[in-house]
Amino acid sequence: MAYTEEINKRRTFAIISHPDAGKTTLTEKLLLFGGAIQTAGAVKSNKIRKTATSDFMEIEKQRGISVATSVMGFRYNNVQVNLLDTPGHKDFAEDTYRTLTAVDSVILVVDCAKGVEAQTERLMEVCRMRNTPVIIFVNKMDREGKNPFDLLDELEEKLSIKVRPLSWPISMGSTFKGVYNLYDKSLLLFNPNKTKIEEDIVAVENIDDELLDEQVGEDEAKQLREDVTLIEGVYDPFTQEPYLAGNIAPVFFGSAINNFGVKELLDTFIRISPKPGARPTDKREVEPEENNFSGFVFKIHANLDPRHRDRIAFLRVCSGKFERNKFYHHVRLDKDFRFSSPASFMAQEKSIIEEAFPGDVIGLYDTGNFKIGDTLTEGEDLLFKGIPSFSPEIFKELINTDPMKSKQLEKGIEQLTDEGVAQLFTQSSGSKRIVGTVGELQFEVIQYRLLHEYGASCRFEPRSIHKACWFTSDDRAQLEKFLDVKSQYIAYDKDRNAVFLAESPFLLQMAIDQYPAVTFHFTSEFKRDT
Repeated sequence: MAYTEEINKRRTFAIISHPDAGKTTLTEKLLLFGGAIQTAGAVKSNKIRKTATSDFMEIEKQRGISVATSVMGFRYNNVQVNLLDTPGHKDFAEDTYRTLTAVDSVILVVDCAKGVEAQTERLMEVCRMRNTPVIIFVNKMDREGKNPFDLLDELEEKLSIKVRPLSWPISMGSTFKGVYNLYDKSLLLFNPNKTKIEEDIVAVENIDDELLDEQVGEDEAKQLREDVTLIEGVYDPFTQEPYLAGNIAPVFFGSAINNFGVKELLDTFIRISPKPGARPTDKREVEPEENNFSGFVFKIHANLDPRHRDRIAFLRVCSGKFERNKFYHHVRLDKDFRFSSPASFMAQEKSIIEEAFPGDVIGLYDTGNFKIGDTLTEGEDLLFKGIPSFSPEIFKELINTDPMKSKQLEKGIEQLTDEGVAQLFTQSSGSKRIVGTVGELQFEVIQYRLLHEYGASCRFEPRSIHKACWFTSDDRAQLEKFLDVKSQYIAYDKDRNAVFLAESPFLLQMAIDQYPAVTFHFTSEFKRDT
């Protein structure tokens, strides 16, 4: 059946890492090998720019970091690869966590010199919660780093997952020669070229082939044979089932910036990674092969193209076939919508599509109807679960520094907080706006984007707030008393839900003790929790 074949051709995954591990560089090289771009950093005009294809926001170019998830799709060996490049910076972990709900597997990038870092552990915890299949790419092997065996031990210990190397480096640093593919028993030697692919693939029959000595040198060949013997003796043979169950992580070694080890990573990924799977909802599990369309919004981005002031909702197709100009049911709003210009993406480059299948990520032009977590279906009322929402950790009041641009500021902060990088709370009939984030860098990004995308200038003043808590109660009198007594600490979120802004852990606990009939919630998705 053609429909099932289309599903089986999809591979949707995210690339995650600690900042500076080389995640965005690896993304570029996967696009190169996939033929999606011809030169690293290239755009359609064939001009070269210094920033990466996936880092398209102006502030990302200036700071050299990724602060928003990029969505990119390309065909490789008759497979549709849907790649989501995520922020590495911890202040934007919330965007990464939500992105992980929209993928079927993950490639985790690790710096060979730094090993497992704090953010790597936190990201892996999210993958482990969902048993997401993970492939590990140990990067920067052209630099001096940790012993590969020590790295394997560190990965198992700190990430709480068994590992199995599927490629192995031949030396490292200045003497790095390439990688031996343990999965295919082949040798790949690459010339260090940062922009174009110049690969030297050497066919060897096995690890004892004398051609190996000629290509890498006798000493390196001897060391490689000893390493491979040890690997085969210590680690069980690789099988696909434990990987798909999230119990074992295949490991590849290479240097993304110099194209070492990237091609066999991609080739093996295409062969072993999972096709689109079932997704849990509040009613049942939705299987991708079902005839009726369903999907959920996991990301919203305003001004993807600043010239057109567009707002895009990114939707993961979970079941059925999405078709252009067909009406679909918006479950939360209980309304039907038709989409005339659904798009696929190559970073900021958009292409109108006629249809999409389970596993695909599509962009829907939005006039304010979507929120993160919204579900579209062909009529069935269900909501996809597991899209995380975090209570902010840092709170600051938004101060307008240009009263002549008040409307622009209001529109800008509404749209930017819709994207999910921050939460907006209003006090005193809307005159005070308090922005809550999980990191300081988000305030800098918001301030920059308000100025450059909306022409609105502002500053942020710190507020002494410990936690934002949503609350509910079946006791109307108790609820009204709480609202009256705590009025100076009450704000409202974007959905006009009342929120208690507790100034300290002590005051929060005191409120909990004083009002036992009031239930406090630490996620904005509290309606799903009750």
